[in-house]
Order: sequence, then C-alpha cells, then structure tokens
Amino acid sequence: MSTDSPRSKSCTCIAPINIAVIKYWGKSDEDQIIPLNDSISLTLDTDYMYTKTTATISTELTKDSIVLNNEEASGDGVRFQNCLSEIRKLAASSKHASTVEKSKWKVAIVSQNNFPTKAGLASSASGYACLVFTLAQLFELESHKSELSALARRGSGSACRSLFGGFVQWFHDSQPCVARPIAEAEHWPQLRCLVAVVSNSSKAVGSTEGMSRSVKTSKLLEHRIKHVVRDRVEEMKMAILQKDFVKFAELTMQDSNQFHAICLDTYPPLFYMNSTSQAIIQLVHRYNEMRQNIKVAYTFDAGPNAVLFMEEAELNRFASVFHSFFGSIPHESFFRGKVPNPVDSTKDVETLGPDKALKGQVQYTIVCHVGQGPKNIDPTG
Repeated sequence: MSTDSPRSKSCTCIAPINIAVIKYWGKSDEDQIIPLNDSISLTLDTDYMYTKTTATISTELTKDSIVLNNEEASGDGVRFQNCLSEIRKLAASSKHASTVEKSKWKVAIVSQNNFPTKAGLASSASGYACLVFTLAQLFELESHKSELSALARRGSGSACRSLFGGFVQWFHDSQPCVARPIAEAEHWPQLRCLVAVVSNSSKAVGSTEGMSRSVKTSKLLEHRIKHVVRDRVEEMKMAILQKDFVKFAELTMQDSNQFHAICLDTYPPLFYMNSTSQAIIQLVHRYNEMRQNIKVAYTFDAGPNAVLFMEEAELNRFASVFHSFFGSIPHESFFRGKVPNPVDSTKDVETLGPDKALKGQVQYTIVCHVGQGPKNIDPTG
C-alpha cells in the first residue's frame, strides 16, 4: 500500500535473498564491512522468498523506529542508522527542495520476512537490501544500484549482492566496495534451486560474531584467503558464463565444505550444520554416484538449512527421492513454489538405501529459480 500527504509519505518494496556459492566469511574492516575476499551469489526469485518493507516519513513522527517480524527493534541500532544516515545525506543533497525537506523527517520502518530469520538463509541480506532500496524509492533518489549496493553493505555485507538480480560478484577491493552483476537472471533459465528448511530456529552464534572468531583463530581461513578463493572465484565465473553445471556444482560444494571446515577450525568451534544437514550432503553424493554424473549440488550458509541446485531436467526425479528420504507430509505440501511433478522413486530409493530415521527431518522445501533484484510494489509506485 502507498499513502501520501503533504506532510507524510509511505513506500512498500520487496527484496530477494541471495545464496553465496563462493562464500564471504571474515572482514578486513569491521566498521565499514569490507570482506576479506570476493564472493559470488545467485539471487533467488521473490515469488516465494522475500523481505517486505514499508517505510513512512512524516512530520508527526518524533523518532526513527523499526519493527522487524512484528517485534519492535531499536531505531538507534548502529547498522540501521548507518544505512539511514547515508540515505538522508543523499536526500539532503538533492536538487529537489521537497526531498531536501523530507530528509529531516523521522522514519518508521515495518519489515517482515516470509521465510525463517537468522537461520542461515540470508535474511539480513534481503532485509538491508530492502531497507535501502525502499528508502531510496521513498525519497525519490536517482541513485545507481552500485551506490545503493555500497549503502546496503553498511547494514549487512551480503546485502550489497541482493540489490541485483541474477548472478552477482561482490568485490572486496573495489572503491567503493560494491557488488556487480556477472550475468542476468535469464542467463541460465534451466537452473533450479531447492531450499530445504531443516530448522526455523535462530543460530546460536550469529554470523558477525562467528566471522570475528574465525578471523582471529582459524589458520584454514588464512590459507583460503591466500591460496584458494581467488582462483575459485574466476573458475566459478567461467562456469556460470558457460552454464557448465558440473563445474558449477563441484565448486559450490567444495566451497561450502571449506567454509564449514573453517567453522570447525575456529576456536571455540562453530557448529552451524546438524546431523540432518550431514545426511543431506551424503544423499547428494550418493545420488550423483547413482546417476554417474554430478546432477545435484548443495551449499550451506551459517545454518543447518540446505540450498540444493540442479537443472530443470533433474528436478522431478531428485525431488521425489528427496521427499522419500526426508518428507513425512504429502508431496504437494512438502514442496512450496512450483511443486515438482512426483515420479516413482522406488528403484532409486532402493539403490540409495532408504533411511526411515530421516523421515520428517526436513520441514518443507521451497522450489526457486534465479530471479530479479528488489522492486517497488506500491500500486502507485
């Protein structure tokens, strides 16, 4: 909804999550949120997973406020104010007198995720990307997305990638430190993604604290930055541009494994995956062996929830196998989004070896494709 009056104005937008296939973990500058290495991500479509934010400015508001997932948060939070103050600076330097005036008004933010928050599904990325994009729309700023990317980074590092659709690279040594597209969402239309929700619970150690701990204690992280990630970034870019799924899948899984190895190499160690996460990894490798080629890839961020990639031709077969192992509810309820067609997976499951103990360990799975960046959903916008 959109409401406007001479002394009040509102705007509502949605923004996507992005899933890193080459991970960002660790900062060289905590205040500015400058990463230690480049990262590459895929922006997922907003049909079923997004942050929705409504921003209102008014002369009647006496302070900045923010409500996140129906809970009031501090309007004085450093990262929130970092983003808001930078947007206000841009508004104050506008050519339009009305925008300059509105830059002095207080703002009320109401933001909601339609997916689990703080569970390793990039909720802060979509959240801060949505905040910055909504405020820019609200103040009618003519900002380039790269400028907004730099602002969103001040809220959450990976938020800078969610300002763009498709396949995105975040450059750790660019000035300013921003993300830029590698390829548009339409570049690889056959690519599909299954987001398997293992847990809705917030993680015990947040990403900010976890990164700081790893930077201070992990020798493996130091090795990754010096000897691994630069070449891996270039190989991943080439795999994406050539739509080489086998190479894309190998690099994605290797980088996820190395990230979680770094978490274990951190002192005290970080445990983001659980036994169900490990069972999903084992199933993917066994499935690929059965298919005698790499047909499915997994990646895990800082949480137990799995993101699985495959091409459309493999979707129905793998989804049916996955449901047979992990689902305890009907196929059409277990999958959300564009529900895969169920197929008879009896022979595949017999070959892989059923494990009844895994039934119900995945709550549900969201079927996604690569999508676009944030958008204004106001009917007048």
